[in-house]
Amino acid sequence: MKPWLRLVFFTSVFLIWHTEAEFFTSIGQMTDLIYAEKDLVQSLKEYIRAEETKLSQIKSWAEKMDVLTSKSTSDPEGYLAHPVNAYKLVKRLNTDWLELENLVLQDTTNGFITNLTIQRQFFPTEEDETGAAKALMRLQDTYKLDPETLSRGNLPGTKYRSSLTVSDCFGMGKTAYNDGDYYHTVLWMEQALKQHDEGEDTTVSKVEILDYLSYAVFQFGDLHRAMELTRRLISLDSTHERAGSNLRYFEKLLEKEREKSSNKTVAATEPVVQSGAYERPLDYLPERDIYEALCRGEGVKMTPRRQKRLFCRYHDGNRNPHLLIAPFKEEDEWDSPHIVRYYDVMSDEEIEKIKQLAKPRLARATVRDPKTGVLTVASYRVSKSSWLEEDDDPVVAKVNQRMQQITGLTVKTAELLQVANYGMGGQYEPHFDFSRKDEPDAFKRLGTGNRVATFLNYMSDVEAGGATVFPDFGAAIWPKKGTAVFWYNLFRSGEGDYRTRHAACPVLVGCKWVSNKWFHERGNEFLRPCGRTEVD
Repeated sequence: MKPWLRLVFFTSVFLIWHTEAEFFTSIGQMTDLIYAEKDLVQSLKEYIRAEETKLSQIKSWAEKMDVLTSKSTSDPEGYLAHPVNAYKLVKRLNTDWLELENLVLQDTTNGFITNLTIQRQFFPTEEDETGAAKALMRLQDTYKLDPETLSRGNLPGTKYRSSLTVSDCFGMGKTAYNDGDYYHTVLWMEQALKQHDEGEDTTVSKVEILDYLSYAVFQFGDLHRAMELTRRLISLDSTHERAGSNLRYFEKLLEKEREKSSNKTVAATEPVVQSGAYERPLDYLPERDIYEALCRGEGVKMTPRRQKRLFCRYHDGNRNPHLLIAPFKEEDEWDSPHIVRYYDVMSDEEIEKIKQLAKPRLARATVRDPKTGVLTVASYRVSKSSWLEEDDDPVVAKVNQRMQQITGLTVKTAELLQVANYGMGGQYEPHFDFSRKDEPDAFKRLGTGNRVATFLNYMSDVEAGGATVFPDFGAAIWPKKGTAVFWYNLFRSGEGDYRTRHAACPVLVGCKWVSNKWFHERGNEFLRPCGRTEVD
């Protein structure tokens, strides 16, 4: 019982016995007290039942959380490698624990509330839960996963299987709806309804689901199905005012549609779109289909003739004294533009040290504004990153020196070592590392010219997803812990190589760690001199 309800309860007892105290002088009047007392006893029983139900719910929640946290704390990173687990953790801390807080607040358990209030400042926010839901939708789209697959947790390479409840699916649909994304609203509300129809226990009503689903379907112009869903809603709740008005509105629209159809000698019953078949809307990324196909491993395959141009070799950095005795294994990943992979670039110990240094500094990854040169966050880059200096630890200087030895380029004018962690649905959509002619001031503040080359270290394996892809020519490079890939962003003339537009695919299952070094033009004029043509 909420505190104010408890106050009303005992106040009502006080008022009855004090305002009606003269009833004892009349048996007829006292009989009214009998019924009043009967009502009080009934109210008391309801209060006791409510308290028992509440305690039972709290006990059940505690037992469930005890089992869940025992599993998750035994291997936090492995547990969170499953994106559904990551989403449900964010949702639990932002939504479910708040509901438990409201339940416990009904009692005088001040110790728990104080502790929860203190801890809550560290909990995910509503924005975080929305972001987690969108991450699941991103995975759904990129890897062509239907809601059933995600809901049941049937993902490749997962160590800890997890599933979405009706409430979870409903929450996904609401997130999409609030964002004006009716495509995903339909998909997730349909999944919530399916699981509800299968008899799953839930506090979400079919009426709530149908309310969102019918309107989202209407937004696709599917009047027939919108009316069908609305009628089903009304059959469950005939007093639902919005559903009633919506149905009348749909019927008027359908009548107008029939009139137009009859004038065009088209069957009056023909729907605007095939019922239930809704296409994903186009977005701002022109190469979306190619990019996502590459992420799924369905991209352009290199011809056998071109594959013959790819070789493996030992690389000594053009007879660099440090590499003569212990050269690196070098493998061609692509011929033109030339992309190579180096093996055993970083040891496990170095990787763990770099991660240890980076973790406390991780913040939302930024991109450089092409007009101002200022770093800012962007929706197309979803990861957390930090920048490490050589003074932070000797291992940073050691890794930097190694990249200089391998590439033959100087790190003196290179950017700091950037460490990035791609978590749930983490990605970086197609982009260029170098600045184009229409953004000449992108690196002006650095004073070191354009980014001539990229050296990318993979510091973890990824169970599924997370490839580095090049949509222009169809390369897909998959993460391998301890390896690194290298390519030039500029031709020897200084002109940008637009073929190097690339992307980091969303991580489907796993936790992706990378570090990279961007080499700049200044200081490398004689280390990589100009070619004879513009495209050398």
